[in-house]
Amino acid sequence: MTIMLLDSASLWYRAYYGMPDTLLSPDGLPVNAIRGYLDMTARLIGMYSPDRIVACLDGDWRPSWRVELFPDYKANRLEADGEAEEEPDTLTPQIPILLDLLDEFGIPMVGVDDYEADDVMATFAVKESGPVRIVTGDRDLFQLVDDERDVKVVYLAKGISAHDLVDTKWVGQKYQIPGDRYALFAMFRGDPSDGLPGVKGIGEKGAALLANNFSNIEEIIIAAESGHQVISPSLAKKILEGRSYLKIAPTLVNCARDVALPKLDLGLPKAPSDLSKIYALKDQYGLGASVDRLISALKW
Repeated sequence: MTIMLLDSASLWYRAYYGMPDTLLSPDGLPVNAIRGYLDMTARLIGMYSPDRIVACLDGDWRPSWRVELFPDYKANRLEADGEAEEEPDTLTPQIPILLDLLDEFGIPMVGVDDYEADDVMATFAVKESGPVRIVTGDRDLFQLVDDERDVKVVYLAKGISAHDLVDTKWVGQKYQIPGDRYALFAMFRGDPSDGLPGVKGIGEKGAALLANNFSNIEEIIIAAESGHQVISPSLAKKILEGRSYLKIAPTLVNCARDVALPKLDLGLPKAPSDLSKIYALKDQYGLGASVDRLISALKW
């Protein structure tokens, strides 16, 4: 039976920017992120019929162990004074309300100190029996797809209605690489959204060439040193000049898969005997049909 892992921050940002900001509570508080998150969760449950679900959260969006290795990790998201880039003013107050609602619905929420939600999802993906469906708008998680264990990414870049269900074939067709080598490809290409430069001078085409012909960094460095026929002298020079970055790239790019997760009942929540608290939050914040849709999706 399927476990669904929700990349919660990805979902509430997507909801915030995808739903009209005219959605307000009776006292004028924007609730577009809350309603969008609830609507998406309800639709996803209806589409994939999971028997387990987890809302995964960042314990730290810049884990100290990644920053110590590479101080520029996600530094592009910091303000000039070094503080975290602020969330939109009208999103920030919605998040505690959303988390309260998820708690009342009994949907498990997991965030672990000094780990990103990606690490939490990766650990669940390897520890839980499949099928596994990872819901995100973040391509970093393509590294987790595993056809044998039926781990796929529900990729929301095009929205819920036109989303992609990413498996190794999809990754292979999208990037023209073996579908299980996305992380290796990303180490060389880099990822500007995370402030990761990749290897200087190697773009998507060069990274794909390497991922197609080699299975790990060590093989690639040996090939560059020995003048392998697949690697041009110019590409070899770039690889060898990037060796110091390549030493740390696996830790930066690979999701941690050994996070100490709390022991929780991950089962789809059963209907409580009393829905009054959920209905009170629904009325207080004007959440209307969004709450009703999630109740219906859970078959309460």
